Amino acid sequence: MADVQTQQPRGPFAVALTAFRRDRVGLVSFGVVLLFAVLAVAAPLIAALYGRNPTEHYGQNEPGLLSAEGLPVLPNGGISGDFWFGLEPGLGRDVFTQLLYGVRTSLTVAVASIALIAVIGVVLGVTVGYLSGLADRVFTFVCNVLLAFPTLLLLLALSPVIQTRFVSPAENEPAWMQFTVLVLVFAAFGWVPLAMMLRTTVRSLREREFVDAARAVGASRRHIVFRELLPNVWAPVLVHITIALPGIVTAEAALSFLGVGMSEPIPDWGRMIARGAEVFYDDPTYMFFPGVTILVFVVAFNLLGDSVRDALDPRTRR
Repeated sequence: MADVQTQQPRGPFAVALTAFRRDRVGLVSFGVVLLFAVLAVAAPLIAALYGRNPTEHYGQNEPGLLSAEGLPVLPNGGISGDFWFGLEPGLGRDVFTQLLYGVRTSLTVAVASIALIAVIGVVLGVTVGYLSGLADRVFTFVCNVLLAFPTLLLLLALSPVIQTRFVSPAENEPAWMQFTVLVLVFAAFGWVPLAMMLRTTVRSLREREFVDAARAVGASRRHIVFRELLPNVWAPVLVHITIALPGIVTAEAALSFLGVGMSEPIPDWGRMIARGAEVFYDDPTYMFFPGVTILVFVVAFNLLGDSVRDALDPRTRR
């Protein structure tokens, strides 16, 4: 009797959390993702303790670090006690702090984009899914247009336009402008899959008994949308966020690789990989660190997304 009385009903979040704790791959992936987040937040502190920064040209300012060709003198890309991950060929910047601040750049763009995507996708998806009718037809048309639009080509074309229209030829594009453009473009196209998924989910939920009960007591549409439907779609939203975020990180790195993402002197993984490709035969070590870093981050986040999806899906629980 005592055991029966002590057992309390558990909510869906508690059940999902218990299922996630049993997933070792998910826990390890979460630990790796958390480590990257801590490194991004603490990058200035770590760089200060390390005694280096990502913008200073150590190889050019300190003799004996780079050869006449601009390559690190020491083996393995110049790795030493002073430069843990070596030096960047040519400019001679510290690779370790470049990676640290590259995490900060990628996560800032990705998190800001995901936040906008979540807000726009949830509001439009839930609202249109409940209303249907003309709103649903307009929504479907807009989504089909945006899905057919080449996002990468838009960014490739938009970068020089912004540069010529809003920035003086003698100046570099400000960091806040680069950040804003990337976030707005990612959000403008990224909300569509989330909104379409939520539209389908809400269309099935609006016929459920709890929605009919709310209508029967005279609840307004706003109340039904925000109080009855929204609390029941947090699980697919969370899964979508964990899966979509690494995609934005790789897209931002790809754009920087092509020269239209974050530009100098802002540290960025994609630009490091582009520089590594240029000097690969002379200094393969420089390509190794940003390549492995972005690979570990994306794999960890994808595995975390799979684990979150499995934990929130009742059909996968035993």
